[in-house]
Amino acid sequence: MSEKVEKSPSRTAEDATLIRMGESQKGEDERICYDPLAIHFISQETLELLRKNPEIEKEKEVVFRGVANTIAARVRYFDDFVKKSIGDGIEQLVILGAGYDTRAYRIDGLKENVKVFEVDHPGTQGVKIEKIKELFGSIPAHVEYVSVDFEIESLNQKLLNSGYDSSKKTLFLMEGLTMYIPSEAVDKILSFIVKNSGNGSAVIFDYGSIPANFNENPDRRVAESLTKVMEESDESMKFALEEGMVEKFLSERGFSNIVDVTSEDYKKAYFRGKNKDRQVFSMMSFVHAVIE
Repeated sequence: MSEKVEKSPSRTAEDATLIRMGESQKGEDERICYDPLAIHFISQETLELLRKNPEIEKEKEVVFRGVANTIAARVRYFDDFVKKSIGDGIEQLVILGAGYDTRAYRIDGLKENVKVFEVDHPGTQGVKIEKIKELFGSIPAHVEYVSVDFEIESLNQKLLNSGYDSSKKTLFLMEGLTMYIPSEAVDKILSFIVKNSGNGSAVIFDYGSIPANFNENPDRRVAESLTKVMEESDESMKFALEEGMVEKFLSERGFSNIVDVTSEDYKKAYFRGKNKDRQVFSMMSFVHAVIE
């Protein structure tokens, strides 16, 4: 791995955080998700650019119709799932590809009852740790940072050597990760989860869902534009599933109680009232499942 790659934080991590920040600045009756800490993880350079050019985000929304709304819905759904899991007695939360995820610091019950492992590429994680120190003065005792490059390193020993207990009930969360790693890396992660989790452990993640009628889909051009933007960076799209295939995919890998959450599902759940006309991106779905 080159020195440049090691030092470069993820661009998509900041992009997703910008969406959380923007959504959190809306009123309670309009925002889909709420993350008051998001603003602290945006670089001063980006904040200054937005102050000088407030139309930038609006221009992005025109090009990537519905993508930001889907990401906001993803944050809300995953937040709610983590809260439910705390109530169900999870003992560990493993956030894979953590980026600038703030759940460990803002969701009630984690600090008191759950050990959190944030797993990410060292380039992004280094920036994250410095921001956490600035924000809280020190590293919170309930959080462990685990540095892993998913494409070339094994999650296995890295996580186990960081104090992860494979006998405990654990939730594995992957938000905005699977699309950017090869299918082989996705398989290795899922295999680790199945083989190294306590009774009742679960996984939740989002994934690209490719419809059979892709060429006729109204979001086709959005998907193509998104793919092009990613290809111009170091975070190109590498993994997706055909629409309707996630249950078969996960059941073959040792998971059960599989719940697939499509764009229609989260549109119906969250986009009501003032938000009823906000569009979502139809080619991103969420799924959660339990280890058999």
